[in-house]
Parts: sequence; C-alpha cells; structure tokens
Amino acid sequence: MTTDRAAPPAGDRHVFDVSGMTCASCVRHVTQALRAAPGVVSAEVNLATSEATVVAEPGKFDAAALARAVEATGAYRIALRDENEAAPSSEADAEIAALGRAAVVSSVLAAVSMAFAMEWVPGVTGTAAQIAALAAAAPVQIVFGHRFTKAAWGAARHRTTDMNTLVAVGTWSAFLWSAAVLAWPELAGHSAGHGTHAWSDSAAMIVALVLVGRFLEARARRRAGDAIRALLEQAPETAHVVRAGVETDIPIRDVRVGDVCAVRPGERVPVDGVVSEGQTDIDESMLTGESLPVAKRIGDAVTGATVNRTGAVHVRASKVGNDTAFARIVRAVRDAQSSRAPVQDLVDRVAAVFVPVVIGLALVTFGAWFVALRGDGAAAAVSAAALRAVSVLIVACPCAMGLATPTAVVVAVGRAARLGVIFRDAGALESAARADVVAFDKTGTLTEGRPRVVAVEPLKIQGGEAALLRIAAAVEAKSEHPLATAIVAATKARDLAVPAASMFRAFPGGGARAVVDMRTVFVGSVRFLRETGNIADVADAETLAEQWAQRGAAVVAVGRGSDVLGVIALTDTVRADAKQTVAALRDLGLRSVMLTGDRAAPARSLAQEVGVDDVRAELLPEQKLEAIRALQAGGACVAMIGDGLNDAPALAAADVGVAMGTGTGVAMQAAHVTLVAGGLGRTVDAIRVARRGLATIRQNLVWAFGYNAVMIPFAAGVPAALGWHIELTPMWAAAAMALSSVTVVANSLRLRRA
Repeated sequence: MTTDRAAPPAGDRHVFDVSGMTCASCVRHVTQALRAAPGVVSAEVNLATSEATVVAEPGKFDAAALARAVEATGAYRIALRDENEAAPSSEADAEIAALGRAAVVSSVLAAVSMAFAMEWVPGVTGTAAQIAALAAAAPVQIVFGHRFTKAAWGAARHRTTDMNTLVAVGTWSAFLWSAAVLAWPELAGHSAGHGTHAWSDSAAMIVALVLVGRFLEARARRRAGDAIRALLEQAPETAHVVRAGVETDIPIRDVRVGDVCAVRPGERVPVDGVVSEGQTDIDESMLTGESLPVAKRIGDAVTGATVNRTGAVHVRASKVGNDTAFARIVRAVRDAQSSRAPVQDLVDRVAAVFVPVVIGLALVTFGAWFVALRGDGAAAAVSAAALRAVSVLIVACPCAMGLATPTAVVVAVGRAARLGVIFRDAGALESAARADVVAFDKTGTLTEGRPRVVAVEPLKIQGGEAALLRIAAAVEAKSEHPLATAIVAATKARDLAVPAASMFRAFPGGGARAVVDMRTVFVGSVRFLRETGNIADVADAETLAEQWAQRGAAVVAVGRGSDVLGVIALTDTVRADAKQTVAALRDLGLRSVMLTGDRAAPARSLAQEVGVDDVRAELLPEQKLEAIRALQAGGACVAMIGDGLNDAPALAAADVGVAMGTGTGVAMQAAHVTLVAGGLGRTVDAIRVARRGLATIRQNLVWAFGYNAVMIPFAAGVPAALGWHIELTPMWAAAAMALSSVTVVANSLRLRRA
C-alpha cells in the first residue's frame, strides 16, 4: 500500500481569516473562488478554524483582489493575517458573544410567539393569539434571521446554494404562510392531525434554534483551536536588546540577526541564538519533553520560547522571526490543521450536489403530499404539504458534514503537538492511523546516536593512533553523521590539532572523501574504501572490522592512496525507551523491522536486545528505499522512523515517514511526522492519536450522513405515509439539525484527552 502525497506547493504562503462560512458548501464556494483568482497556486479552506491558506506565485499576491473574489460569491469575507499570529481573540470572542446575545433574544421571542400560538396565554385565543404570535415572531425572522436571508440571497445571485439557502427558504415559507393565513382566513383549512396552519412560532423557533446551535458550535470550534493558541502564547512579545551598551525593550518582530538580547531569570528566550555572556539553566521541555533544565554556558545554543530558569544571560541572535525553531513548529502545526484529509474528498463530492438535491426533495415532498391530501381541500393540502417540505429543508442542513473531518483533524493535530509530535498534514495523520509495519533506522533512532570512540587501530601510518585520528577528523569535521561527530570529539578529548581539509564530499550510506595535506583521504566502511576509494588490499581492515563488529561496535576505516591507514571502532548506546517502544507498537498490532547500513552482526544483536522482528543490514540509502517499496508491494502500510541524511529517501517513500527531532534537517524535511521531543516513545503517541483521530473522523461522517439518511425521510413524512403516528415539525427539525453539528464538534473535542 502506498500513499501519494504531493510535496507542498511552491510559492508565497498567506493565511486569511474567513467569516460567513457555515457548512461544507460554503467551504467549497470560498475554495473555488480563491483557486480561480490569478496568481494562486493552491488554496485550502478549513471550516473548523475559519481559515484559508493560500499559496501564490512570487510577486503575484494581491490580498485585495482575493477578498473581492470571495465577496463576489456571497456572504463571505476574508482578512489577511500574519500566519504566526493566532486568530484575533478579541474579535473572535466578540463575534461569539454577539451570536450568543442573538440566540438568547431570539429564543425568548420565539418562546413568546409559541405561547401565543398554542393559546397558553390566558384570555388570548383565536385570531388574536395568532396575530400576537406573528408579531413576536416578526423581529426574529426579520432582524435575527437577516443573516440567513442575506447569505442565501448573495448565493442565489451567483447561482449557488448553501446551508443559509435551506434555512432562509424554510423559515420564510413558514412565516409568509402564517401572514397569508391571517390576511386571508379562507386559506386556513384543517386536515387530520395537523391543527392550525399558522406557523409563525415555528419560523421563529427555527431561527432561534439555528442560532443557538451556531453559538454552541462556535464555542466548541474555538476550543478546537486551543492547541495553536497555547503554542503562540509561549512566544514572548518583546525582547531586551542591548545596543551600544544600552538595554532597550523592542517588539520581537524588530529583533535582527546579530542583536544581543538580555534574558532574565523566569523569562522566555526571545530568539534562537548562542549564549554570549553568563550562565544559566534552560527549561527546554516545550521542545524536548525533558523536564530537567539544561545547563547553558557561553557558546551554547539556546532556542526561542524556552524558559530561562536561574541566571541572567545575554544571547546573540542567530535566527529571528519566521526562521526560529518555534516559528517553524507553529507553522507546521497550522499547516497540518488547515490541510485536507484524503477522506474529505467524499464530503466535497457530496457537498457539491447536496443543497440542490435537498431542495429537489422538498419540492417532491410538497407535490406528493399535496396530491395525497387534496381530498381534504386545497388549503389543507397546501398547508400539510408545505409543513413537510419545510421540515425537509431545515433538517437536511449540511453543517455536520462540513465539520466532520476538519474538526477532528484540528483537535488531533493539536493534541499531537502538545505531546511533541508534529504532523505535516492531515494525510500523514490518516496514513499513520493505517500503518501496520514500522521500519526503524538503527543509529540515532534505536540508539542514542551519540557513539564514542572505544579503539583506534593503526595499520599503515606513521604516528600511530594520534596520526590516524587527526587525519580521520580532518575529513569528518565537515560531516554531520554521528560517527563523524564522535571521531572529532575524540580528537578534542586528546587535545590533537586537526589539519584543514578541502574538496569534501559525502557519500550517504558509505562515507566521505576530502583532500588532507594535498592527498585524497577516504573515511567510511571497508566496502566504501574498496569500491569508491579503489583500495584493493583491505584484508587486514576487514579482519579488524569483523572482530569489532562481533562485539557490537561500528567500524570506520581510513584510506589514502592504495593503503588502509587503520580503523576506528565506536559503540553507541541503546535508547532507554527503545525496548518499551517496540513492545508498545507490537501491542498496537504493528510488526517491526530494522533497516540499517551497519553490519549484520551488531544489527542482529541490537534487534534481539530491543525486540525488533526483522533485520535488514548493510543497506545503502537506495536499498533502504527498495526495502520500503518491497514492504508496500506486499500490502503493508509502512511507517519509517529515521534521523539521518541516508534515511531521507526511505522517509519520503514510506506511507508515513517519522523523523527524530534530534536528527538532521534533511531527514525532517523528508518526513511526514517529526518527533519534536526527540523521544522514541513519541512514536507510540503518534500512532495512538492518529488512530483515535481517524476513528473520530469515521464516527463523525457516519453520524453526519446517517443523520441525513434517517431524518430526511422522517421530515418528508414517510412514517406518516406508512400509517405511523410520527410527525417531525419544522421546529423539531431545526432542533435536530442544530444538535447534529454540536454532536460532531463535541465528539471531536474528545480527542483533546487522547
């Protein structure tokens, strides 16, 4: 099984706040308008977060033109926002508060209208009661229902429909019929079981219930975005910048690379940088998940948004603004929350035809019941048929369908981010949920990735161990591989001077080559020296390598000219949580396999220690890629976990590539999921959250589609046609419709505890 996910589109990325959306049809209209605008490469619209993410061609972005294009489709508005800022909380809160006030006032008036219509008010009966009911309902329909009417009219002018169309048509039909009955009493007829045919109270109650539903939904949707807001709240707003010896507080956005920032105890570090003065302990749990503070001294790197615990320090900024690690995490979470899950395609196809089909069903319902009841008189037949047609319009609102997928994605991605797991997009979430095989890299993944030199074995070199280490370190100083780092560290520990190297080139999965003291030196596996370095006589090096490999050590050989100068043995430490992670994944039903470039003997030894099911060793990067594809060809959905440059092809090809946050930038760019906290156990969290997220999406879709499949026939009067005494009036249809949306959002919010 493979999952083809296109790379993120190239171009300038912009985020808009969107207002006026209420259902899946609205999302489709706004998306189509944005994608059709000149210069737009891609556009994704999210109902759950009320955001639109637009990627435009460089130099062709025109926010005003995009706003006009969206406004032309109906009652929708967009406003450009800094992608690293949360949605304006004051505006969002004000909008929710206004919606709450409208819901309360309209509910009170609707209740008054119902009291008069049902003749519950002493001394007010007959026509007087119906007039009072209409009077109480009028402000609800005209004032509070104006939002539905305006949106429906805007959509109609552009030959489109959405949820507002259903509500406006349904409520105005009920309201105008009530007014007509009072103006022309001869229209008021009676048919069995239907009583009065003035529905002004029903029209008011429909508007009130829809507003109540939207208010509850808006509050729940706001809670769905808590994760991104919680992240953004960790970013400091100002920095104490020291310029010309004077400390000045300036906004974070004004800090420049090279500026020196003073950070006091208890404050958050404002930028990524290096400690230039002082010493302290930094709480990096926000990034690493490690609760213990990390000691920082002059020259140590610090990360923005982490907390300075003890000492006062100066930090020289190396990355600011959108380039900081914190900004990249926020951007990654926002991208994932606003992305589309593949399962959303089904909803989009249905939304494209849903409202017109519902209107058609309402017309068919009206016609069928008019024909069936015309023996009771035209007025009674029209009244009863219209009642059921209006119920169909109201009950079939597509809100729940539009919210089913994005709310679950937003909450699941946010929950994962709090656990230290960053999903690149919703497709990665879905693929992680389907994974049944997990492939591990060895070094830096199942092990700490911080090996140390345990033996230096010189062969054909003058100067012994020191000379061999110096030459090897000269080449490895330009490499980011963990073994290279260990060799360089060993020379520093022995206080050895390392010569300069030039013309460096890395061979992923093999080794590296550089010119040292005017001679080409090869550092890597024995096979690399033989095949790439063209060194024929490697017998002694192979013997030493085999001996050390049997002890579980990695071996780096050094060659120059036609000679192997010697070998260096290094050992790594198994991650403390490796065995527990493999066992937990097995309990979740996943089979494990190790794909490593290391030799078979140490690989098998480690696999046995941590409980990995299968081992494939001595693999080049392209062979890891082939192994992933072979597993997929066998029907497996593969999650690949790695951290190095040589893992990048396999990470990209896997159904879901998982990069260790402590790994290389290339690996993290190629992966679909990044374990920011660095702990291998976060893989289990990723799988669990993904599975819960996909299960919730499925539950939401079953509810949304099942709700319409059941309620539309009830609203159309099918049970009544079969002789059952069940009636779904427009008022109860509105209540059921509102409940469906709130249910979907509430079900998604359960993921906050996943």
